[in-house]
Amino acid sequence: MAVLRKTSFCHWGAFEAVIKDDRLISAQPINGSGADAGMIAAWPALVHSPLRIDRPHVRRGFLDRGFGSGQGRGREEMVPVSWDVALDLVAAELRRVYDSHGPKSVFGGSYGWSSAGRFHHARTQIRRFLAAAGGFTDQTGNYSWGAAHAILPHVLGSAGAVSGAATGWQSMAEHCDVLVAFGGLNPKNWRVTSGGARDHHMPEMLAHAVSRGMQVIVISPNGDDCPPALGATLVRPRPNSDTAIMLALAHEALTTGRADMDFLERFTDGHEKFCNYLIGQDDGIAKTLEWASGISGLPLGDLRALWQSISTGRVMLSASWSLQRADHGEQTYWALIALAAMLGQIGLPGGGFSFGYGSLNAVGAAARKGFVPAMPGLANPYGGSIPAAMFVDAFMNPGAQRPFNTGTITYPDVRLVYWAGGNPFHHAQDLFKLTQAWRRPETVIVHEPWWTATALHADIVLPATTSAERNDIGGTSRDPHVTAMPRLISPVDLARDDFTIFGDLAERLGCRHSFDLGRSEQDWLRILWAETQTRGQKSFIEVPDFDSFWNAGSWAVPPPEDAEVLLQDFRANPDTHALATPSGRIQLYSPPIAKLGLTDCLGHPAWFEPSEWLGNAASDELHLLTNQPPQQLHSQLFQTRTETGPTEVAINPKDAMIRGLHTGQIARLWNHRGACLGTVRLDPGLLIGVLVMPTGAWFAPDQQGLEQNGNPNVLTADRQTSALGQACAAQSTLVRIGPYEKDLKKEEHHGHGN
Repeated sequence: MAVLRKTSFCHWGAFEAVIKDDRLISAQPINGSGADAGMIAAWPALVHSPLRIDRPHVRRGFLDRGFGSGQGRGREEMVPVSWDVALDLVAAELRRVYDSHGPKSVFGGSYGWSSAGRFHHARTQIRRFLAAAGGFTDQTGNYSWGAAHAILPHVLGSAGAVSGAATGWQSMAEHCDVLVAFGGLNPKNWRVTSGGARDHHMPEMLAHAVSRGMQVIVISPNGDDCPPALGATLVRPRPNSDTAIMLALAHEALTTGRADMDFLERFTDGHEKFCNYLIGQDDGIAKTLEWASGISGLPLGDLRALWQSISTGRVMLSASWSLQRADHGEQTYWALIALAAMLGQIGLPGGGFSFGYGSLNAVGAAARKGFVPAMPGLANPYGGSIPAAMFVDAFMNPGAQRPFNTGTITYPDVRLVYWAGGNPFHHAQDLFKLTQAWRRPETVIVHEPWWTATALHADIVLPATTSAERNDIGGTSRDPHVTAMPRLISPVDLARDDFTIFGDLAERLGCRHSFDLGRSEQDWLRILWAETQTRGQKSFIEVPDFDSFWNAGSWAVPPPEDAEVLLQDFRANPDTHALATPSGRIQLYSPPIAKLGLTDCLGHPAWFEPSEWLGNAASDELHLLTNQPPQQLHSQLFQTRTETGPTEVAINPKDAMIRGLHTGQIARLWNHRGACLGTVRLDPGLLIGVLVMPTGAWFAPDQQGLEQNGNPNVLTADRQTSALGQACAAQSTLVRIGPYEKDLKKEEHHGHGN
């Protein structure tokens, strides 16, 4: 068979694939894209992994005893069955739960990183199917920026400042004097984008802005968060102390007369109450630089130098997504906005605030939004949902009530879990607690290409295709391209795409037309593209027809005429472009939040001590920060890595010496929630008292409850940010670390077992 070459697309970039005998032989980035060559080259190993699920499987206990045998999940063998047998079982279970318990007892689990394709987007497909079937309990928010998703609508009227909008790098290069990056600008994070990107030129954009005179200050305990060769200033505070630093800088602006009172009067609401908090009128504590020095561990001189850097010139304040994944994470974003408001530069070119420059590729890129098509959803007949980071608590406590945002939610009695797209046994916190909660529902159904821990903990596993085995359209509003994703190879073994699986199930349940409207994959792709053409007509932009687009492989969306400046229109006319807040202005004080009377989220930005941090650590405890792996997308690509041993854990040499650790050694990390292994890497750029461990390892505990691959989420707490946001707080974690000795007794592992 002839060798074929095709181009395609994924979350980590566009690539050219070589195919022979219906197998993916090699892959490399599109010339000039800047995508990571190592990640792209892993595609053949990913698609043809020995861990691919070759056919449907059913857990032995479920075959023998039926639903309600969840204690065997993750312990019993998975038995291969035919597609008809598997689909009949799934349809029967859905029908049983709908008839006996109603739609609220069907939990639709998914996460949006399963594919860069907008049609074969697992989260969209499963939501559409379950809505057509009768309804389901959904998830709201996300793990990436769940706290921001909750707080920003109260402050700015929407979450757009974290989900898609940011002042562009072109504006930064031309106007910004100082960029202060709370949480850092780690280059490894620029390798991925949700929906994919053909351009990976963040390093060049940042370097260009610096060459034009922009100063960069990185505030992070991790030296790796500071891009090399830019002459950036690194400030290393204790983890979780960023809010205190921001408040102290705002206090300095107020007390030195630098605060832009005209801006506060015209563009914000409630600044008086916030300023009273800064001077300590209510609690007797002035939020001075000295106060922040005690909390952050930074020398007072460093904080004074930081203030001097932002007290003049055009200043951009940025915060990474990771900062709001901590106890009281809402406060960090709210405090950053408040500090930017005190400086008075919000809505000006190169100034104000933006989120995520160091969290994702293409944040701040020049891209015209609205031209990437999206598969439409269906209204959920039930309509109920729970925050993404609360599903474990919900499984364990049916009927319990919890505060969320400005209301209260009541947990449903989840009887059936249907998960397609995502690996909760990777990204959830306290994985041993999840293991117990996961056994409570009567039935668990999973779509998955590989034998992940989630698949191994299912009752019924349906083998799903990868994006290399189907046709799709990829793209994101942050990147100036829409890209064709042609099928590269036939489905591996007996795998089927989610759309086909759900269509077959919808046929069995009598809702086929509601689900797919009688359309095939090709029908949908052409209809979705027609929507892009319609958008083009409305914007007087010529969009190629579908066949021309497909044959070309991509379409470069014309860039916007002007660089994006966050809240520029609001700045120009706050009445015409009023925000969707109670006052139409930026809320530095929120009456709806204040009315709740919460003890962990006041009506204005405030400092709260975290539950776990260096400020209350025992002498041998360290603060564990869990970041994204350098050449993976969450847990994706873990099965293709060539190195052996558990995930690396970075530690300062002084901390390592005290504990008898050296580079390359296998260490054991533990706390009262669990224990895992890690491969030691000495890092002198890391703040003393801090560990850094990526979260990409697949969950694999031994019989004694010691996680072998190095997944730090056995250590992180199933504790939410606050009663307002109820979001992931993984970055507030204390652990101990020491040499691993294989003859440790079972009780010393401090894990819950499997």
